[in-house]
Amino acid sequence: MQKPLKRHEALVPLSRDHHFGLLLVWKIRQGLAFEVSLSRICNYLIYYVEHHLLPHFQLEELGVFPFLDEKDELRQEAEEQHEVILGIFETIKSGEEEHSANHLYQFAGSLEAHIRFEERILFEHMQDVLSPDEMQRLGEKISESHRFGDEIWEDEFWKKDN
Repeated sequence: MQKPLKRHEALVPLSRDHHFGLLLVWKIRQGLAFEVSLSRICNYLIYYVEHHLLPHFQLEELGVFPFLDEKDELRQEAEEQHEVILGIFETIKSGEEEHSANHLYQFAGSLEAHIRFEERILFEHMQDVLSPDEMQRLGEKISESHRFGDEIWEDEFWKKDN
């Protein structure tokens, strides 16, 4: 078992978002395992991405990643992963191939890998290379921009009895 990561308080709101992102991954996989109609899963995915994931990505791209140099390889990797995830999302949202289960699996796998990358590698890197003052400013930037609204969704397809 991997030991828990020590997270700087500045990054805690993003880590909390990541927890809910992993929950999204689990919900998608549960829906697929229960053979729920793909449109039900996709409707939730579209809601979640538009209300939670896109604002999270925007905060990272505009407020967090700029604390690292543009040429920082880990920053570039995170930005590229955002593009891949959003590309898969756009395919799902467009209805191409009628929301194939393959795209949902691909989205879930890409999002999970991305969250693990940010938590285990990128955030650790930021904590190592940013000064205490930069981490303080980063925390202020995140605090002024971070929002995570309540989730309003009634179709809990990920539960066995729904």
